[in-house]
Amino acid sequence: MSENAFELRGLVKRFGEKVAVNGVDLAVPTGSFFGLLGPNGAGKTTSLSMAVGLLRPDAGTAYVLGHDVWRDPVGAKQLLGVLPDAVRMFDRLTGLELLTYTGMLRGMPAEQIATRAGELLDVLGLADAGSTLVVDYSAGMKKKIGLACALLHGPRLLVLDEPFEAVDPVSAATIRDILHRFVGSGGTVIFSSHVMEVVERLCSHVAILADGVIKVVGTLDEVRGDRPLEEIFVEQAGGRTSLGEELAWLK
Repeated sequence: MSENAFELRGLVKRFGEKVAVNGVDLAVPTGSFFGLLGPNGAGKTTSLSMAVGLLRPDAGTAYVLGHDVWRDPVGAKQLLGVLPDAVRMFDRLTGLELLTYTGMLRGMPAEQIATRAGELLDVLGLADAGSTLVVDYSAGMKKKIGLACALLHGPRLLVLDEPFEAVDPVSAATIRDILHRFVGSGGTVIFSSHVMEVVERLCSHVAILADGVIKVVGTLDEVRGDRPLEEIFVEQAGGRTSLGEELAWLK
């Protein structure tokens, strides 16, 4: 097994004149719970989209357990489970139908699909919505069915973009338990977030991305040292905006 489950080397992406990602290098150790932090617009979603084959980079490469995502997409994606931002799904299906279709696309045996889909729907609290179309799910339910699709084939690496966004506290606790079990069995998780509390609770490693570049990376303790992680994050992201006399009318 590769020492690193996930590697980004020199990723670059431009949108017109704007450089959204400017030479991102990142190595995620196998078996780690890795948090990718950054303010809105930092390039997190763009970087992860390129890394998993959803967006073609202008330059650079990405590897999943040694497989080049763009030269060997089938080999990489067999080992990869992805929960994209603003996940787009075949939402005119029920949750069970969506999982069944996802499993069929991956060539999984029908019996295995049925068993795993039932377990995932039950554990994620979606079994009672069996006849409800995904288009009618709440935002949190869509996030959970997206995670179920990412887990269905038993990947070794999960790449999750804001997995706890819009998810209620009970469901969030269940998702945390699932991800801890996944990492405990030798899997690797990388997820993006800008919520410090979640990252500090879950992650063994973190990286801070701002202005399209990695500002700092390491174990959680290495990055935060003897200061709160939020303080490091704000510092690396450009610091607080000084109000001066602006908004003085707010009393």
